[in-house]
Amino acid sequence: MAKTLRLEIVTPEATTYSEDVDMVNLPGLEGDMGVYPEHVPLMTQISSGEISVSKSGEQHFLAVGEGFVEITGDKVAVLTDMAVKESDIDEQAAEEARKRAESRLQEKLSDEELASVNAALAHSLAQLKVKRRNRH
Repeated sequence: MAKTLRLEIVTPEATTYSEDVDMVNLPGLEGDMGVYPEHVPLMTQISSGEISVSKSGEQHFLAVGEGFVEITGDKVAVLTDMAVKESDIDEQAAEEARKRAESRLQEKLSDEELASVNAALAHSLAQLKVKRRNRH
């Protein structure tokens, strides 16, 4: 039997993903990280971007926000502020959110507002990247 690892992605609202997978690619702060079964234990931050999952010869994609990941030999646990499966992304809504966030960045904002707008921009860009990945 081929080895797999359990991928669990949790947001403040719900467990977004919980399945056995062959491999997962995560957006690390200093570049993408590929994780296979029996990976050495690791705890680190992830940045907003794309998670790709290999499962039974198929690729699946999710847009994620910033967060943390704990990797053990048989489990990858992701705690993030946003996780959306490619099929659940509303491209038009994400594009509108991107435009709103970019427009707000032109305004004078407090540090807290700036952080919130930057997070919203990162979320919309991550979703657009995932949704538009197969277009040329």
